[in-house]
Amino acid sequence: MFILASASPSRLRLLEQAGLAPRVIVSGVDEEAMVANRVDPSPADVAMLLARAKAEAVAGLPEVRGAVVLACDSVFDLDGEAMGKPGSAQVARARWELMRGRSGVLHTGHCLIDTESGRLAEELVSTTVTMGDADDDEIEDYIASGEPLQVAGGFTLDGRGAPFIAGIEGDPGNVIGVSLPAVRRLARELGHPWPSLVAVER
Repeated sequence: MFILASASPSRLRLLEQAGLAPRVIVSGVDEEAMVANRVDPSPADVAMLLARAKAEAVAGLPEVRGAVVLACDSVFDLDGEAMGKPGSAQVARARWELMRGRSGVLHTGHCLIDTESGRLAEELVSTTVTMGDADDDEIEDYIASGEPLQVAGGFTLDGRGAPFIAGIEGDPGNVIGVSLPAVRRLARELGHPWPSLVAVER
């Protein structure tokens, strides 16, 4: 059994397109509280910290015994500042005014746990994203769609935000929410070759 410890429909879709059929169990981790307990964590540190916390929370549930659990967390890094989910139109607007026409790095922490062996493998994948020079009307229209409010950085590559992304340097899947090559590497590290994961879930 392959478990995705994430409520992200984009992550689920990418995994399904690659041939897996994950069962979704949301961790319920209090992200703000976890980050608040750390002293000035970098955006990359935040992504890894939350990915591991989510994976461990779900891996500890009795109903997932014998499963492989994947958790991811994405944080957009602009000038060293961690930009998670805006949560409100006001925050999203301020971020877009700051980001447009500039480049930042989207960090996604990946944590995979084999609940049978108790082994854990993790990897940070970072992708440079160059934002288009969206004008004020375009930003307002995008925010009104509601899409940017609950996604890392306030933008998407696989939705309405795509026209405002000028370029990607690195793994585009990572920007969407999960690096499939990273998941393959982590699974192999834990003794689960990718074909075995796909075959089991067909």
